[in-house]
Amino acid sequence: MRVPGHGTASAYGAAVERLDRGVFAYVQPDGGWCLNNAGFVVGEREVLLVDTAATEGRARALRDAVAAVTPLPVGTVVNTHSHGDHTFGNHLFTPRATVIAHELARTEMVERGLALREMWPGVEWGDIRVEPPAVTFRDALTVHLGDRRVEVFHVGPAHTTNDVVVWLPAERVLFAGDLVLSGCTPFVLMGSVQGLSAAVARLRALEPEVVVCGHGSLRGPDVFDETQAYLTWLSEVARTGLAAGLPPLEAARRAELGPFAALLDAERLVANLHRAYAEECGLPAGARIPSAPVMREMVAYNGGSPLRCTA
Repeated sequence: MRVPGHGTASAYGAAVERLDRGVFAYVQPDGGWCLNNAGFVVGEREVLLVDTAATEGRARALRDAVAAVTPLPVGTVVNTHSHGDHTFGNHLFTPRATVIAHELARTEMVERGLALREMWPGVEWGDIRVEPPAVTFRDALTVHLGDRRVEVFHVGPAHTTNDVVVWLPAERVLFAGDLVLSGCTPFVLMGSVQGLSAAVARLRALEPEVVVCGHGSLRGPDVFDETQAYLTWLSEVARTGLAAGLPPLEAARRAELGPFAALLDAERLVANLHRAYAEECGLPAGARIPSAPVMREMVAYNGGSPLRCTA
């Protein structure tokens, strides 16, 4: 992995890491629920921002961090997928900036609204609003920042139905969104186990030197191996559970986490098994699985403790 440049501290303990000339990652520790990463690319006349943040305070801190690096305005925001931790701060950058995302991301953002707040009513969300993308696409598009080429393409269903990545081929820097997480349990309830496996293979083939994961620390291509290892293990747990007639929650309780025990938010195994079971039984990738009952089962897996979110 290429070593990023020296990082600078920002609010909420976030760090701005220089990855290349004009290319920066915005990393929010510890990467758990709603503590996502973002990034930005400085062009000749404007800035391209990759994702925003979950709360008003965190989105403003991100905006301030960009302003501390460059006086240029944010002209484009690319959302890697529809989830609120990556999109709720969009409105702090519009109307000056144009928001771009996959066409299904727009649909889901409009349908889901601010529902994520209901999971963690104790979070200080602040003034957040849904600002859906003004520009959508189906397969791929290219943004030109002067002589810099920024490729954006769809790789879902995987984490969700609408995952896109932001790839800088000259710099070999990949903003992967929540397709890969560093030190955190993968999450495929709204996407596909098989689809994420295919997406990981596609991203590995790019041969990136630096991977900005959707959550957690900066990584190299080894993060693809770790993600694939988890998905392989998950599929084995699902097949074993189905053969034994166990519901996903009970299969999760009996599973030995082994090398994945140290990953944050282990309760996601319950949700992942719901998706893996569904796929084993023939449900199409990305088909809707009601999330509220699954979230309650994740709480049960944690012994009744609420899901930890420190956003």
